[in-house]
Amino acid sequence: MKKTLTVRPLDERTEAPALEKRGRGWAISEKRLDAIHEQARRNRMEPTEAQQVLAAKLAEQELGKFKLTRQQVIGSAIVDFACNPLRIAVSIDEGGDPALVARRDKSLEAVGVKLLRFTAARVIAEPDAVVAEIVAAMKASYDERGRARKQHYQQRGAPQRRGY
Repeated sequence: MKKTLTVRPLDERTEAPALEKRGRGWAISEKRLDAIHEQARRNRMEPTEAQQVLAAKLAEQELGKFKLTRQQVIGSAIVDFACNPLRIAVSIDEGGDPALVARRDKSLEAVGVKLLRFTAARVIAEPDAVVAEIVAAMKASYDERGRARKQHYQQRGAPQRRGY
């Protein structure tokens, strides 16, 4: 008998899960987390056409020290691509339960991850435009983090670090 996961209906009053000291920071059992990582591994081995197209286009980009990791696990969610330092995730919509997608989005937003969502048809039809949006979001996040860091140092009165 195959077990399936059921999703509770999304309720507007329901809040995203709080970070806890187990499940690598999320309220997730180690067994469930291992199953999620195994699913992400299977997804990496069998990418969809849209994922292959986007991965190829992203590989052509000059992203500097940042990279987008395929099939990244964030909490209990698996996103198609993610850049952890910039807190950006990319999801390709290829159908699926809307309630599950809404809960995942809410959880990611609660921990400060900006989720960029694209349909599979759009990724295949206009991959250059999708990549341009992703790169623009990455640059915006980088600039925002730089401003926040600069403001933090100014408030502390500490000398700013110099880049090497």
